[in-house]
Amino acid sequence: MFSHDRIWAAIDALAARNNLSASGLARRAGLDPTTFNRSKRSAGDGRPRWPSTESIAKVIEATGATIEEFTTLMAGKGSVDAGLQARRASVTVPLLGFAQAGAGGFFDDAGFPVGQGWDEIQLPAQSDEATYALEVSGHSMMPLYRDGDVIIVAPGASVRRGDRVVVRTREGEVMAKILQRRTARSIELGSVNPDYPDRQFGVEEIEWMARILWASQ
Repeated sequence: MFSHDRIWAAIDALAARNNLSASGLARRAGLDPTTFNRSKRSAGDGRPRWPSTESIAKVIEATGATIEEFTTLMAGKGSVDAGLQARRASVTVPLLGFAQAGAGGFFDDAGFPVGQGWDEIQLPAQSDEATYALEVSGHSMMPLYRDGDVIIVAPGASVRRGDRVVVRTREGEVMAKILQRRTARSIELGSVNPDYPDRQFGVEEIEWMARILWASQ
């Protein structure tokens, strides 16, 4: 018989296998983003709270897994060596939502997260750049990035015309755009989604701009 802990561990493993956070997995499955939060895994009196069979079925379908693969994850078996190798070849970086990125006091002048208490995500060690992850919310970045996708940001990387970037204004607005033109006085940004307008800012209006290295979809 599978335990409460093993079922939740299988959900976490399925999310990790798809380079998603628990909330990203829920969004991809069409569920409320908080469905798999750790606070939802037990009731207020401490009794274990189990995920519904419907939610499990939805995440299996959304990730292209099979019920056999999910039960293997519940049993804690299968691909153990591959999992160990993946962890050894991975890095753990902070994971923020766009709402957090827009709040004040969370970044240094270079655009790196500061402080503690962030969610974290394991990523393949694909670059020597210092990076962090942003979880996309909403549809303004379609079709490149969907709600729940994770984009990997490198504040220290050089930015050139045509690069996809994350920009934070001094007013606290955070957006993912394409750098179209940069001069000594202004920055022109193209929208990823054609339904949303391009933007232009004075250099003094921008707090920081960081290049998007890649996306985990």
